[in-house]
This record gives sequence, structure tokens and C-alpha cells, in this order.
Amino acid sequence: MFQIRWLWKNLGPKQRTQFITAMILSSFTSVMLLINPMLTSRLFDDVIIAQNPDPLLGILMAMLAVQGLRLGLRYLMIMLFEWSSQKMIYNLRVHLFRVLQYQELRFFDRNRTGDLMTRLSADLDWCRHFVAYLCYQVSDCVIMFVSTLLLFFTISWKLTLALMAAPPLLLIVTGLYKKKSRSQFIGMRERLAELNTAAQENIAGNRVVKAFAQEEQEKDRFRECDRRYRDANLDLNKLWLTFFPFLELLANSMTVITIFVGGAFIMLGEITAGELSVFTSLSWALAAPMRNLGALINDLQRFSASAGKIIEVYYAKPLIADRPDAVPHAELSGRIEFQDVTFSHGQEKVLEQVSFTVEPGQTLAVMGPTGSGKTSLTQLLARFYDPQEGAVLVDGCDVRLWKLNELRRHIGTATQDVFLFSDTVEGNIAFGDPAISEEEARSFARRADASEFVEKMPESYDTIIGERGVGLSGGQKQRIALARAMAVKPSILVLDDTTSALDMETEAYIQKQLRRLPYACTKIIIAQRISSVKDADQILVLKNGRIEQRGTHEELVGQPGYYRETYLLQNDLTEEDVSPAVAAAASGVRKEGERVGQK
Repeated sequence: MFQIRWLWKNLGPKQRTQFITAMILSSFTSVMLLINPMLTSRLFDDVIIAQNPDPLLGILMAMLAVQGLRLGLRYLMIMLFEWSSQKMIYNLRVHLFRVLQYQELRFFDRNRTGDLMTRLSADLDWCRHFVAYLCYQVSDCVIMFVSTLLLFFTISWKLTLALMAAPPLLLIVTGLYKKKSRSQFIGMRERLAELNTAAQENIAGNRVVKAFAQEEQEKDRFRECDRRYRDANLDLNKLWLTFFPFLELLANSMTVITIFVGGAFIMLGEITAGELSVFTSLSWALAAPMRNLGALINDLQRFSASAGKIIEVYYAKPLIADRPDAVPHAELSGRIEFQDVTFSHGQEKVLEQVSFTVEPGQTLAVMGPTGSGKTSLTQLLARFYDPQEGAVLVDGCDVRLWKLNELRRHIGTATQDVFLFSDTVEGNIAFGDPAISEEEARSFARRADASEFVEKMPESYDTIIGERGVGLSGGQKQRIALARAMAVKPSILVLDDTTSALDMETEAYIQKQLRRLPYACTKIIIAQRISSVKDADQILVLKNGRIEQRGTHEELVGQPGYYRETYLLQNDLTEEDVSPAVAAAASGVRKEGERVGQK
């Protein structure tokens, strides 16, 4: 019942009116089915048996008018159900998409993309099917059964009681089927989600599949998911076929009872031939609802399983959201402070007691081994996650007291794992701020060293690039992503290994452009190249979630540790080549091939 109330809540006032009108029409047209059998009874008794042709034309015209009116009202009823259900599903889909848009990253860590897509497609369609079809089918069955039963009692209560021997047995069989099938419907829905997930992952990761020549393995994996889904369907159908013969036998037994018992009653003078014709022509109205009961329960169980999955998303509340006491901020200067921050993913501790401060306009560089927690720093800064201990402050205010839109609007982010939308190059650059001018978008493309290859494309900045930037190299995608991050003119610019796919000359050019941005901003650069971080005002070296080293390039080169080892390795030096005195006086990294980085 909760699921039905939930659907009703998602029908707007106009759609509720349409739905109620359609249900009234459904009830009325169901009752109208009794009229023609009653007219047929008159046809037998008053025309055929009485050998009186006078009422014939009137009865036939009345039967034709009733049938025509019923068909017209039925058409209107179905259209009203469709209008209300389509509007409801539109409202639901919009709401679910909005819920997904504002969920925190942990939600997507827990839920598979294929499963979420199933909820937005197949599961939603079952909700529409319930409103547009199942409601009036169930209503028709109930009203036909009850109204026919009442009519039969007015004609012959004895024959009606004889017919009622079958329904109790049929309800028992149906109850057993419903109990056994519920878990199987839920299982089948899970197998469908697995199938969609396998297909989505394979399509999204098609390049990886081809690169490792794993087409056959992925085909086998998909076949296995498909087999489990097929088996779940077959098991459910086997269960249905086990109960179907009993349902069909009990439903058809009513016709047999009508013929034998009704015939005996005619011979005994209990009923007339015309009255028996009402029973024979309407016995299906008692049998059909019971015959359809199994199929309707099938569909209702499918709806119940799907609605349950949708409701999980519908009422999902993000743990990271604007607090009631959030403070509005008109501007952001870019001061960042981490105060004894400890952060964990589940049971795994990622950061522990991390503290540092970055003043407005300064550049902070972060280095460290893989898994040391570098990216987590930026995720906490933009409040994609909240720390378990400590506080992250921006402009002296805890990020938990910022409004999320205001905070994130002032942070431009470019990551190594680039996602580009199926849009034009210019559209991707202007994604964060669609209001920027065409000239500004192209200016930031030049700063990211993207203009040269973009202008060689068939339609230059109007060229459509595919999902995930298909058709572009890794370095080209990174440069467009960098232009997109710079184009929002953020107060804080986060570059998470953004230049990893670029050559040294291009990287040097971009580093120079970053120092000449037309607006003031605080920069956080996560990188493994010394050339990317050497000019930073402050460099942090993370290891196992803790700050192992901090200082400037000159200071860190002059002391043992991860930074010095990386410096020596990337410049093909040994400890004997660089004395502590020379390292302390070093002002930069040996330039490869004496490149100036200016194009």
C-alpha cells in the first residue's frame, strides 16, 4: 500500500483528476458488460421462444448502441490513463535525476551505474504500467466479478451458489503462487541490474577491452549474466506454469457447472432458457477475473520489486548537503587551511592529522606515492566528502558551513581522469560557465595550449567530440579539461596530475601561462614531476596519509627523503652528483634539452 500511496503522491492535481475520471469510466464500462447479456435474455424469452419478432429490431439496436457507447468510453478511459501515467513518469524521472545530481560521491561508490540506469528505465516503466494498465485491469476484474455475482443472485441464488464452489479454491492456489513468486521477482530484477551493469561497463571500457584483447572473456562474462537473467525468468515461468493448470481448471469448471446445473434447473422449471443464457454468456465474467488473477499478480509483483528499488533512490538523502546554518559568501579570496584533518574510506584511513595553510594567491604542490591521500585533499576541499576529525577551512570558514554551490563555483578542477561531454570543443570549455564569450573560451584554450590542435579539427571549436573525448589523445583531452577549469575563473584552481600526458615542452608552456592568469587564484597542484611543482610556494610530501615533508623546492632537494629521491631519479643524478650545499642553492631542475617552454 505504501508504494501505491507513493505513486499517488507523484500524480499532480490535473493527473489525479484524469486518473479518477478514468477509474470511474472503467467501473461504468465494466458494469455496461451486463446490459447486452440481459438484452440477450429478452431476445430468447420474448422473441425466439415467444415467436414474436416485434421487439427484435429494438433489442438489436439497443445492443449495438450499448456496444458503441462502451467502446467510445473505453477509448477515452485508456487515453486518460495514458496521459496521467506519462505525466507521472515524467515527474518521477525528473525528481530521480535531481536526486542523483545532488548525491554525494559515497552514494555512487556504493551503487553501480548499470543498476541506477535500470531504475531510471525498466523500473520506472513498470510504475507507468501499473498506473496505465494494472489499475484498471484489477478494477475491471473486481467490478465485473462483484456486479455479475449480484446479477446472478437476482436471477437464481441456487445456481449462483453452485458456481461459487470454485472461487475459494482458486484464491488458495493464487495465495500460494504469490507467496512463492515474490522472492523470485526480486531475484530476477537483480539479475537484470547485473546484466545492464555488465553491458554498461563493457561499452564504457571498450578501449581497455580491445587493448588487452579480452573480447572473448567479456563476451563470456556477459553471456553468464545473460544466462542468470534467463534462468531467473525461466524459473519464474516454471513456477507460473506449475500453478496455471489449476487456475485454468478451476476457472473453466464454472462453465461446466453452469451447463450441467443450469440445464437441470431448466428441466425442473427453476429458470428459463433466457435466464440460463445470461449465466452462460456471463460465466466468463466470473471465470476471467480468476483466470487473469495469476497474470495480474505476476505484473503486480514486478511492479512491487521495481517500485521498491525506485523508492530507495527517491528518498535517498545526501549526507553532504547545505546545513541550515550555512553562511552565504559573496566572494572567495582563496585562503585554505587544514586543521588536524583525519579522513577514512570505510575502515581504511586515508589521511591522518594533516595540517597546513595556503595564503590567497599562493601555489601549493602535493607529491607522494600512489595511495598516499593526495586526491583526497582536494575532495575534502570541495566537500565531496567530510573528514571524520578536524576541519577544512576556506577563507577562515569551515567548508561545512559553506553553501555547496557557492563553494564549488569558486573551485576549478582538472583531473588526470578526464571526462568530456558529447558536445562541441567550445561547449566543453564553457561547461562550468556557459555565459563566457566565445573569445574568452578560445583565450583559455590558448593558455592550455589546446588552440593549435583544435583549430585543425574539421569544424574548429564547433567540432563535436564524443563521449569521454573519443577521437582525442590523452594529452589533448587534458588540455581541454585544463581550459575548462581555468575558464570558470576560480578563486582556487586544483590541478590533479593534469599534465601527466603532456610532453615537457608543452608542460613548461602551460606552467608559464598558469603564472600569468588574468585573475588572482590560489593553486593546488598534484603531480609526480618535479618540473610541475618546483615553483610552488609550498610543497607537501604525503606518505601513508601523513605529511612526511614540507617546504620549498630548494629546501626539500637539500634534505633526504621522497622529494630528493624523485629529483635525483628524474634528472638521472646520484647522491655523489649533488652535494647538500649544491642542492640547497639549486634554483631549479636541470632543463631537458635546454627547452625554454615558450611556443
